[in-house]
Amino acid sequence: MNPIIQIAGVRDLAEARMLARAGATHVGIPLRLDVHAPDVSEAEAAAIVRGLGNEAAVVCITYAVEPRELAELADFLVVAGMQLHGPVSPGQAAELRRLRPGLFLIKSLVVAPGRREALHRDVEAFAPYVDAFLTDTFDPASGASGATGKTHDWSVSRELVLSSPRPVILAGGLTPENVARAVLEVRPAGVDAHTGLEDASGRKVETLARRFAEQARAAWAVMRSEGPVSGGVASFRGTG
Repeated sequence: MNPIIQIAGVRDLAEARMLARAGATHVGIPLRLDVHAPDVSEAEAAAIVRGLGNEAAVVCITYAVEPRELAELADFLVVAGMQLHGPVSPGQAAELRRLRPGLFLIKSLVVAPGRREALHRDVEAFAPYVDAFLTDTFDPASGASGATGKTHDWSVSRELVLSSPRPVILAGGLTPENVARAVLEVRPAGVDAHTGLEDASGRKVETLARRFAEQARAAWAVMRSEGPVSGGVASFRGTG
């Protein structure tokens, strides 16, 4: 399967379509957040999903934790995937899986100093209920655990790629300049970018998005020449 290239934080359908043309396989829409304000309303997000069709898969990125709330949000948006970025418990993930067995679930793993062992425990606890993990960066200055524009210790993500029974997507401060090195060092099944592809107004820049996708794919091509890519992600595209 081809690795995932997810770009998060779209502001409208035109931007989502541009990212798909630039090489994004998945578009992330953050909703019901803790620190950052959403870029779009939930009604606007649903319209983006409808309009984008099969040009790229849409993932709802959320800090909501209650299984029924998450299931209803996924139904309203008609997304194929949901990224659980908040303090959801393994039991809540299991209940969401029961409620929506066809929903592709990604559990975020927020990398911060002193959390190495806890992250490995989270992988073990959540692996039976999710389809993939995503490593992201905690910013102690703002308290944000995503969309920080900051990288983390990639050796932690590499450990998780090696130990996880589920594929791992790498996020956190990725840009066109560092994504190839990140892929070769971490060897993830996917990459995710947000602020590293934006201009000063917060809009995604097509040249940056295209170069990001090209650099990531070039690095995966190098990996394939060396052997199988670690942790191939099951494909999910389009709407639910």
